Amino acid sequence: MNNELTREYVSELKTIIEQRNDHAALDMLEDLHPADIAEVYQNLTVEEAKYLYLLLDPEKASDVLVELEEDDRERFLDVLPPDVIATQFIHHMDSDDAADVIGDLTEEKKQEVLLHIDDMEQAGDIVDLLSYDEDTAGGLMAKELIRVNENWGVTTCIREMRKQAQDVDEVYFIYVVNDDNVLLGVLSMKSLLLASPSTKVKELYEPGIRSVRTDTPSEEVAQIMEKYDLVVLPVTDSIGRLMGRITIDDVVDVIRDEAERDYQLASGITADVETTDSAARLARARLPWLIIGLLGGIVVAAVIGRFEEDIKINPEMAFFIPLIAAMAGNVGIQSSAIIVQGIASNSLGLESTFRKLVKELLVSLLNGLILSGILFLYNFFLSDSMALTFTVSISLFIVIVFAAVFGTMIPLLLHRMKFDPALATGPFITTMNDIMGLFIYFLMGRILYEVFI
Repeated sequence: MNNELTREYVSELKTIIEQRNDHAALDMLEDLHPADIAEVYQNLTVEEAKYLYLLLDPEKASDVLVELEEDDRERFLDVLPPDVIATQFIHHMDSDDAADVIGDLTEEKKQEVLLHIDDMEQAGDIVDLLSYDEDTAGGLMAKELIRVNENWGVTTCIREMRKQAQDVDEVYFIYVVNDDNVLLGVLSMKSLLLASPSTKVKELYEPGIRSVRTDTPSEEVAQIMEKYDLVVLPVTDSIGRLMGRITIDDVVDVIRDEAERDYQLASGITADVETTDSAARLARARLPWLIIGLLGGIVVAAVIGRFEEDIKINPEMAFFIPLIAAMAGNVGIQSSAIIVQGIASNSLGLESTFRKLVKELLVSLLNGLILSGILFLYNFFLSDSMALTFTVSISLFIVIVFAAVFGTMIPLLLHRMKFDPALATGPFITTMNDIMGLFIYFLMGRILYEVFI
């Protein structure tokens, strides 16, 4: 829906809600995808959304709830009683989605919702998933899957698969386990259909399936699925027992969240925030790096003050302070962004890391020569001072090389120290390169002006 249609649609829907016209409200929502309904709900009050939710059939309502943004979902769940959440929504969700929803609740309400779930197996699966860190494979996986025992015959296998398929929306693979539930491989539907009824599963399955452990970081899970073009990935515990599966839609959420987090870090925002957060929370998230930027600015002022006498003697040097500072920051951010990208995609091995460093050095040398050459020609024809011409050009060349090397090394150092290297692409690199760039500029000015004068 475009913006104009959305406004008209929401306005009409609000009128229908105000009139409490159940039939008309359901007609308006009937043809919408759950994701579209969730988008419409962002423009409704909590009470209006509650009214519509309770009109939807439970399965569609649960799909809409999963599609809501986390903050909107929390606000909505706050006004619903635990028994409604359990029976109207959780009962119709996959275990991973149910765990995500329940995980957003307060501890007290979380326990109440779990107690109202009639299916003890589903409740147990949700409790198991809640025990895993949300940034691990265990926190991403769903319990619903189809597994067969290697010792089953084809007839038994098909009968058991029919039972299990009732809880699985999409059947990507049939997983084969032994008597201890250790993952052995996968069974193709084709081999199952072509086999005789007495054939054992152990004679049909393909061993050596790729899997991850429950404690595997979610970022690594995303990298594995991207690298091998997987739509689903089984999850095992530390001794190889099959615990669940991760589907591509969950990994897309991980990639999006990680991209948002890295963008915020690169922008100098230290916490995961949304535009809907309070002003106080937004201020707290931005303030740390702004303070660092302020302190960096004080140091820059101190550097300029340290060379105050040089500026008094050669005041024309002041004209190029913004240029030196800007180029230092821009080059540093470009170099650090390339390295952060390599770290994020896990494409930096020991050899490739060295090659990256050498390549960045060569790139900085080439760019430095070209840019400093352009600046040299500009000053040569428009300035009367050869000292200024050589000072600004040589300083710019050195600053560009230094900024590139610094921008390359800092992300690698942060990564080795277990910090998110995205921190290096924002205010930190800019501030440090401003300081060092101006120091180099004034130091070269002092040296070269003595040579020419």
